[in-house]
Amino acid sequence: MAPLLLSPPGVYRPQSDTDVLIRALERTGYPHGHDVLDLGTGTGAVALAAARCGARSVTAVDLSRRSVAVARLNARLHRCRVSVHRGDLFAPVQGRRFGLVTANPPYVPAQTSVLPRHRMARCWDAGPDGRALLDRICDAAADHLVPGGALLLVHSGACRADVTVERLAASGVVAEVLERVRVPLGPVMRARAALHESRGLVEPGATDEELVVVGGRRAG
Repeated sequence: MAPLLLSPPGVYRPQSDTDVLIRALERTGYPHGHDVLDLGTGTGAVALAAARCGARSVTAVDLSRRSVAVARLNARLHRCRVSVHRGDLFAPVQGRRFGLVTANPPYVPAQTSVLPRHRMARCWDAGPDGRALLDRICDAAADHLVPGGALLLVHSGACRADVTVERLAASGVVAEVLERVRVPLGPVMRARAALHESRGLVEPGATDEELVVVGGRRAG
């Protein structure tokens, strides 16, 4: 059973996508004995899961000051050694390479390409196609993985898993979809159903969505 985590207002609460990513983490055993980097850590749920799975070290990053504070507190409460840094994706760990990178980034397609900076919506808004953060992670992941290092990334099927796999391949990470899970639409996806239908991102009248876990390894 996953531990209870502090999750105050303004911090992304662990949801279905968090659970799906943690299950993939546990099933693959990728963290064991490796240095792990968790991007967009929020409460630190995935980072703590990596620590429980036997990671040699765990580093977590989030842009939100509140999330950084909460992730540090959750790590302390659960006696997990996690180093938490504030910053934009890979920026706080420039020059470092990891045996595993995990990410549950914002991926909900939004009305505009302007990403919010100081509202809760920054936890999910990701541009018109939902790929504003996904593409950046795909393009930079190989530069932060040791040879043979692994990546685990979760996002909505509306963002097109095939694009993620192709983009990772172009950057030097051989990837595939490891898991597909259907879950009920969350509040944000429901609120934007008409927008997403108009763009052909979801089927008309859909009440659920597909979550995908993409896994890959850097060549070498």
